[in-house]
Amino acid sequence: MTPSHLTFERRPHPSPRPTAEREAILAAPGFGRHFTDHMVTIAWTEDRGWHNARLEPYAPIPMDPSNMTLHYGQAIFEGLKAYAQPDKTVAMFRPEVNARRFQLSARRLAMPELPVDTFVEACELLVREDAAWVPQEPEHTLYLRPFMIASENSLGVRPAASYLFAVIATPAGAYFPGGVEPVSVWVSQSYVRAAPGGTGAAKCAGNYAASLIAQAEAAQQGCDQVVWLDAVERRWIEEVGVMNLCFVYGTGSDATIVTPRLTDTLLAGVTRDSLLSLAGELGYATRETRISVEDWQTGCADGSISEVFACGTAAVITPVGQARTADTSWTIADGRPGPVSLRLREALLRRQTGADTDPHGWLHPCT
Repeated sequence: MTPSHLTFERRPHPSPRPTAEREAILAAPGFGRHFTDHMVTIAWTEDRGWHNARLEPYAPIPMDPSNMTLHYGQAIFEGLKAYAQPDKTVAMFRPEVNARRFQLSARRLAMPELPVDTFVEACELLVREDAAWVPQEPEHTLYLRPFMIASENSLGVRPAASYLFAVIATPAGAYFPGGVEPVSVWVSQSYVRAAPGGTGAAKCAGNYAASLIAQAEAAQQGCDQVVWLDAVERRWIEEVGVMNLCFVYGTGSDATIVTPRLTDTLLAGVTRDSLLSLAGELGYATRETRISVEDWQTGCADGSISEVFACGTAAVITPVGQARTADTSWTIADGRPGPVSLRLREALLRRQTGADTDPHGWLHPCT
């Protein structure tokens, strides 16, 4: 039985990174290159449930060659950020939503579900302990990577009998250090990201491994990202790279934000959901529906589609300037970032960094 509340044991790092070295890293952090001094881990077994919750020094995880994750791929993860606030505190953005999606991913991969409050507490504990690693520069953040893997050693094809949950953190620089730039996208007709009944709505490692060849194909075609189509008709737009995709119909106050509706083949993006809420607050209409490649081409040709953007945790909003298929290519409006996209991006960043009020309670204070 899992206790109703886990007590986290604290094992502070005996020799954390020197201040001067940490500050040099924070001046140009990049992404995923440097990690904070600590991590949080929690074990799960069939007989004890969740236990051994602790904060400890960041270190390698010992792994037997027969570890079931290596053979059968029971591995899920999340991505969220902590932001420096105007009052010198630090807050995470909507960690409860990531926690619920983590449960959905675990359920789909036959893994144990970590309670939402435990997920949030684990993330908060790491941010609080490593608060000195939170960047202070505009659009610099502390990125959190909670994940869970099988920890049983066996070659039996079945759900593992034990798992390890962990949270690590890395300082992240601005996604667009030189200003927001549009990307070009390749509409893949050779590969699909997910099929009905598959793992598309889960954030599991295998989905990303299977996407790499299509991303390489996009690069070979001179494009920055790959657009995924549905697996059945190869006609309906689903996602772009590892982000959700949105289309702006109309302009100004009459603009409508349209995005593919969620199915079991799409990941329910936290940024997507936040932007749809913000769009309504800013006076824009929103609609979730199916959008075909033909709809996209026609809308750009007749001017009804004025902007297209991808959205996700890393960049918040990434404008799309051009699209290509094996047969044709087209430009979205003038190929530059549009005013609606930029307004939405600025509004969400201000909400995340505490520059605006937080009516929905999206910010979770950590320090």
